[in-house]
Amino acid sequence: MFTTAVYAVDPSHFVPSFSLEETNGTLITHPTDKAAIDEAVQWLKRGEAIGIPTETVYGLAANALSADAVSKIYSAKNRPQDNPLIVHVSSLSMLRDLLPNRIVPEIYLLVIKKCWPGPLTIILPTSDLIPSSVTCNQPTVAIRFPSHPVARALIEGCGFPLAAPSANSSGKPSPTLASHVFDDLQGRIPMILDGGSCNVGVESTVLDGLRNPPAILRPGGVTYETLRSIPGMEKLQVYRKDFVDSALEQAPTTPGMKYRHYSPEAKVILMERDSETKESEPEFRRNFEQMWKDEVKTAQQTFGNPIKRIGILRTTGQDENEQWEEVKMTTDGVECVILQMGRLGHPDQVARGMFKALRELDSRSVDLIFVEGVSESQEGMAVMNRLRKAASKVIETTTPNRA
Repeated sequence: MFTTAVYAVDPSHFVPSFSLEETNGTLITHPTDKAAIDEAVQWLKRGEAIGIPTETVYGLAANALSADAVSKIYSAKNRPQDNPLIVHVSSLSMLRDLLPNRIVPEIYLLVIKKCWPGPLTIILPTSDLIPSSVTCNQPTVAIRFPSHPVARALIEGCGFPLAAPSANSSGKPSPTLASHVFDDLQGRIPMILDGGSCNVGVESTVLDGLRNPPAILRPGGVTYETLRSIPGMEKLQVYRKDFVDSALEQAPTTPGMKYRHYSPEAKVILMERDSETKESEPEFRRNFEQMWKDEVKTAQQTFGNPIKRIGILRTTGQDENEQWEEVKMTTDGVECVILQMGRLGHPDQVARGMFKALRELDSRSVDLIFVEGVSESQEGMAVMNRLRKAASKVIETTTPNRA
């Protein structure tokens, strides 16, 4: 057991190098931030796992080249041993050092040029440097180059890559604030770097360019539309939308494929939008309200326990004023805590607000959570991927009783 210390760092005090080749290019302009990084580096060099900010979500980082250090990640998160980890690098030189013959497959060269550093993970051939506990005995390894200046400075300071899944208890909503990490992992890790809220709010996109055609295995911060525009990615597919692979799910090459994820304590019921009928927004809102009222009534009749408080996650309409929270009482005496994930038509906002809102409703001890679906364009694909994994039940507007 540890006494978990939280060190605040200001990302604006970190100035990364313009060169992606350099391994020690970040300038830290404030001594307090430099001291926090130095402390974090010492813990990592001792083989411990710590909480760190990235542009996607907070990560639980440890030395990716040490099987003993990697085991601390699995232990702290209570993570299944067959769920692989993503390796984070701070330069292209560090990337090549991890690959057989230091060769980056040609399919990725333009992808890296356009999308790195950033919220994109690529599947690459592994080497003897990477412990099997990182890859779960797969012949490939998932690697990304984060854009967050604190994460980059930390990897540079260590001089080795970091394995870093989301810094939450396994299966829970991903952490987008340092306080989320503390709530889940206090006492299990020695230190958390608090770099404020995460700019992207969902995990990285995972791209497997070794497949033919290339495929997004997990939607995330880099959109399908962005990747599809890159030469060589014209035939890009999306897992579960364009194809499925049962063998891949049983022995995944990347996290987020095999297990249920992102789930709060309360049961989540998701209402999908009907992309075929193009229902109007007022119509969807009416259907959504009727759906959650019917579900509350059914739950009370089925389980015999009164539903006292529910959570509702929705988007802010184009003509509505943004309001993070609203609390209402139904005629049956049920308290409704309504939180806004972001503005309708702005999936990047919804991505940033989704996990925060799920965790907030958990802290309110709601009995059920009802969530409005969003369009799957742009970041909406990642949002819906996470919401479907979090949901105990998914309802389509055209088939209200479908589970």
